[in-house]
Amino acid sequence: MTEAAVPGTAKKAAAGTAKKATATAKKTAAGTAKKAATATAKKAAPVRKTAAKKATGSAEKSPGGTKAAPGAEKPAVSTKRPVAKKPVVAPEKATAAVKGVAPAKSVPAKSPKSPRGESRTALVRRARRIDRELAEVYPYAHPELDFENPFQLLVATVLSAQTTDLRVNQTTPALFAQYPTPEDLAAADPAEVEEILRPTGFFRAKTRSVIGLSKALTEDFGGEVPGRLEDLVKLPGVGRKTAFVVLGNAYGRPGITVDTHFQRLVRRWQWTAETDPDKIEAAVGGLFPKSDWTDLSHHVIWHGRRICHARKPACGACPIAPLCPAYGEGETDPEKARKLLKYEKGGFPGQRLNPPQAYLDAGGRPAPPLGRP
Repeated sequence: MTEAAVPGTAKKAAAGTAKKATATAKKTAAGTAKKAATATAKKAAPVRKTAAKKATGSAEKSPGGTKAAPGAEKPAVSTKRPVAKKPVVAPEKATAAVKGVAPAKSVPAKSPKSPRGESRTALVRRARRIDRELAEVYPYAHPELDFENPFQLLVATVLSAQTTDLRVNQTTPALFAQYPTPEDLAAADPAEVEEILRPTGFFRAKTRSVIGLSKALTEDFGGEVPGRLEDLVKLPGVGRKTAFVVLGNAYGRPGITVDTHFQRLVRRWQWTAETDPDKIEAAVGGLFPKSDWTDLSHHVIWHGRRICHARKPACGACPIAPLCPAYGEGETDPEKARKLLKYEKGGFPGQRLNPPQAYLDAGGRPAPPLGRP
């Protein structure tokens, strides 16, 4: 019985051991698989988080308002519509249109380049257009002081302060007849010179000036009028205006003569807002070629004396009215405006007793001598 029982017991023991081994192997395999799955899930988690962040960021940036992922904060979406920009419109021109001339460009009124807010290019074009028109109206424009040499022109220009060229021209024939050279005038009796110059006004001060400059010419320049600006302005009674009259008309060297007419008109035309003569000279000189300066001075001064008067400009009869920003300051009715003209073509005499032949050929009349109507 014992020997027969042993083999059966061994079989049972072997079966139990095999069963246990199988169970252990299953548990081990299950644990290994679980650990592998957990590790894989952990590695995949950051990838899913990154993808979720990217998706959320794209939804926030999307202009079409893409829906955000569930659980994510909704981005703030503006409900305001973009404001359309208004088109920039250039300010209206102050001058009337000129036939055949393109309109000048304008810049905002705050621009410091021009009193009327023009660009510098537009200002230059307008100023030169006005000068061209005046050159056609006054083709015979010339200095309106009678003279035969630089010395006579220098003295006459000094005497023209605070009086008219006509009055000077009526006075200087007697002066130059008695004192024809700088040496003669330098040695003159002041009382006799004063008596001759009395009709010009401020005759005592003018006597001191012409005698003083004659002495300076005699002592420093050999009795000759210098042809340089720096030398002329050192003479008694001679400033830049007088010097440029002499340089431009006796020596052919360009210069701008800023007298009262010139100052008034360039401000009226808004070429400059300056009031100091030297600054006016610099501002206007920059608008024109240097070669035009002398003729420009004649054109402006002639127009100021004949049409564009200080108190009552004849706007209605002005040949440059379409170009003038001050049109309307004077009489605009054509018939009334014509009565204000002091114009050669209307038969009025000029300032000179002995004008150039071109002036006479154009219909101009010489001024009457002193003491005659």
